[in-house]
Amino acid sequence: MDNQDIHTLRLMGEIEHEGSSSQRELSRRLNLSLGLVNNFLKRLVNKGYFKVKTMPKNRVKYCLTPEGLARKSRLTVEYLQYSTRFYRDIKKLLVGKFKEMEENRITCILFFGAGEVADLAYLYLQLTNIDLVGIVDERKNGTGFFEFAAEGFDRLEREDWDAILVTRLDDTVRDIKYLIEKGVDSGKIVIL
Repeated sequence: MDNQDIHTLRLMGEIEHEGSSSQRELSRRLNLSLGLVNNFLKRLVNKGYFKVKTMPKNRVKYCLTPEGLARKSRLTVEYLQYSTRFYRDIKKLLVGKFKEMEENRITCILFFGAGEVADLAYLYLQLTNIDLVGIVDERKNGTGFFEFAAEGFDRLEREDWDAILVTRLDDTVRDIKYLIEKGVDSGKIVIL
């Protein structure tokens, strides 16, 4: 499933839910450019997936056709299959990484970065004998993370951990450099 299919599915869902939304409103809700929304809508209307009804005050209403509903159903199934494969791959990656950590006698870790990756890592960590002792994320300092609260870099000073797992993926190289600058031994930094 490519980005175009995902955008199409999201657009079809929004229109099915709120058929009289303006293109500007759709653009804002889907976080897509107005021009992209316009192009998608034209293409979907030309393919027969939507009918356009003119409304008062220069507005239009988009209605999914039976062909559009069928296409949306196919895209939904493809998206679920794609998501399931992605989820399985993430599980395999994380379980493998935790197994490797256990083989290296790592028993207590910190996460570096709170977010979706950390959420998944935490869930799969429960299948191991490794304990999470904290989470470091200066951007989310004080924010709740399961039974923990994200902490700033001063959390690194406590020596109750064997390794730090980088669970923030936006710039791993920068994060590794930053951890090393903060005094973390590079041998204790684990990346996905």
